[in-house]
Amino acid sequence: MQHADVLTGYKKYISLTRPHTLTAGFVPVFVGTAAVLPFGNVNFLMFFLMLTATILIQSATNMFNEYYDFKRGLDSADSVGIAGAIVRNGITPRRVLTFALTFYFIAAIIGLYIAYETSWWLLVIGGISMAVGYLYTGGPIPISWTPFGEVFSGVFMGPVIILITFYIHLQELHMFPFVLSLPIMITIGLLNMFNNIRDRVKDAQSGRRTFVILVGKDTATQVVNFLLILCFAFAIIMAFTNLWPSLFLLLPLLSFKLYKKTMQLLRDGDSPVELITAMAAMGKFNTIYGLLLSIGVLLYGLFIH
Repeated sequence: MQHADVLTGYKKYISLTRPHTLTAGFVPVFVGTAAVLPFGNVNFLMFFLMLTATILIQSATNMFNEYYDFKRGLDSADSVGIAGAIVRNGITPRRVLTFALTFYFIAAIIGLYIAYETSWWLLVIGGISMAVGYLYTGGPIPISWTPFGEVFSGVFMGPVIILITFYIHLQELHMFPFVLSLPIMITIGLLNMFNNIRDRVKDAQSGRRTFVILVGKDTATQVVNFLLILCFAFAIIMAFTNLWPSLFLLLPLLSFKLYKKTMQLLRDGDSPVELITAMAAMGKFNTIYGLLLSIGVLLYGLFIH
């Protein structure tokens, strides 16, 4: 079976963060920050602090995933993709766990400062988010083993991060960033679904009961297609409704060609090796769609200022 190459040196440590997934960390912060402009000024210190903390938490969550998948015997030397750093690249489980906890500790310190400058309630919300990040693969019943993995990742990496990001700039909440967070919630949740589609056979053998395993690949693919079309419908509705009319919000439509490629790769792929390219395309779609949305909101904010 084809599998990822063995990594050495600093590359094996970078692989622990699973860089292709970090788009789920920075895209929500970009969108939440861009959403500030129609209402006030961006606090760049808060932007960089939030971006750093979010990427640290996302990286740590990936490391917890690596650690607990190894502990449960899910990873092997011929595992497909970037996972399997412990069994393939020679990083000890203890070191992986230490890195994850260290990243969490640094993120917590950053969160403490952000809460001090804004609201102590953010400590509660941030603490819950970090707990979900751990429980996604840790604990007696990991969230990732249930049909709700995509929902949890989408909600916490979408609306929760975007609303926190918006709040720390202006110390107030608004419907605008919440509405913007909905398509981001979808694309981030679908990143997980693509991963679950790729691993569906091995996951089923291990006892997982993900949404993909329950409904099958064909139905999951139809759900993916519907949700991605919904993201484009969102952009059109936002651009032409009376709430925040702006043609700038149509910019995400430029990712339509990538959507078609992503769906084709998903439909054609069956084995884990074949579906790696579909996962990569979905990660790229999440990034491009999110950045186009951020740019559209940024231009909208500058235009009405």
